[in-house]
Amino acid sequence: MFETTNGVIFNFWTKFVNFLPDFFGGLLILIIGYIVSVLVKKLFLTILRFFRIDAILNRTKLISQKEVRLWEEILAELVRWTLIILFLIPTLETWGLSKATAVLNQFLFYIPNVIVSVIIGFVGIVISNLAANLVKQSAKSVGDQAANTLAVFARSTILFFSVLIMLNQLGVAQDLIRIFFTGLVAMLAIAGGLAFGLGGQESAKEILDNIKKKFAK
Repeated sequence: MFETTNGVIFNFWTKFVNFLPDFFGGLLILIIGYIVSVLVKKLFLTILRFFRIDAILNRTKLISQKEVRLWEEILAELVRWTLIILFLIPTLETWGLSKATAVLNQFLFYIPNVIVSVIIGFVGIVISNLAANLVKQSAKSVGDQAANTLAVFARSTILFFSVLIMLNQLGVAQDLIRIFFTGLVAMLAIAGGLAFGLGGQESAKEILDNIKKKFAK
């Protein structure tokens, strides 16, 4: 019994001691990756600050400077985590956790979709603000209240479609989004047909009467 127990303890300590170099090697890779990710994030933000994108967009009054910096921070954070995962994969391989690396590889291939969706969201906000300003300026003749209502409607519509595009980019409920778009187009077509059919009924009757009179002559 004691020999069996001693054998188990001896095997445990042997494996533990043999694993220590791999553990510290993987830990070193992870620490280097973390340092690199922090430096790259700072470099990325420094480049964005150098080109003063936030100040330029703030002057156009399409988006506030704080909002631009928030989106820049989100992009920088995504870049940082991408680098951490890149270094985490060899770390787990060193530790012999190959199944975990397979999951991280799939997540790593998914990160570009997240980055693209963030960019789509940022562009959507800028375009929605631009459309709202254009609608507000163009509809001033109908009154301030109506102009503001139309501007809010235009902005909300663009933001709504931007969110749908972001979800589609992320692969979330793609079938539901396709069904929704199909239903929306069908609803607009039916609504337009009914509006034209009911509202333009008299006009259509006059046009047909004029055509009949011309052929009767």
